[in-house]
Amino acid sequence: MIFQPGQRVVFIGDSITDCGRRDEYAPYGDGYMNLVRSFTTARHPSVGLTWVNRGISGDTVRDLVRRWETDAIAEQPDWLSVMIGINDIWRAHQPGYEADAVPIDEFTVTLRGLLKTVVERTGCRLILADPYFIEPDPAQPQRADTDRYCAVVATLAEEFNALHVRTQAAFNTVLASTSPADWADDQVHPGLPGHAVIAQAYLDLIN
Repeated sequence: MIFQPGQRVVFIGDSITDCGRRDEYAPYGDGYMNLVRSFTTARHPSVGLTWVNRGISGDTVRDLVRRWETDAIAEQPDWLSVMIGINDIWRAHQPGYEADAVPIDEFTVTLRGLLKTVVERTGCRLILADPYFIEPDPAQPQRADTDRYCAVVATLAEEFNALHVRTQAAFNTVLASTSPADWADDQVHPGLPGHAVIAQAYLDLIN
């Protein structure tokens, strides 16, 4: 396993990470982050990890900039998991929300800067997870954009020697024998089985 005894593992991102962690499902949410925490704890109960969820629904990389000091750096993680980009892409495909979309160049520069800062100030290791769109056709416009942003995450994972969680690839695998509606009503916000797909992609790397 990648984690060492007593380490602090922080997750930050958007609604997929949030999953009610600020209200009825406090403090971990009822999504992939809590599944990762639960299965890792069950498999390695003696390691004594501290788990922190800092997801906020609706966030883009622009929102992470505003709260990076308090929600990433001040948490002093040993490991920081970042899953961001779904809203950055999605808003470009929603009428009336285009101005809030984050172009890929801005996304790249902003995320690189955030990662550089947190590594320099905390010495943490990084886990970078792809944004995703639960769509089997790679030519579909939002899916095509998502693949481009995933390529950015892959590049940054290599730059920072980070673990790379290929969440889009994980959904591509299950979509070979299922439909998007089996995992999420809106192709973005999964039910528990969809969160399990994400969590399994994490656990494959952690273990």
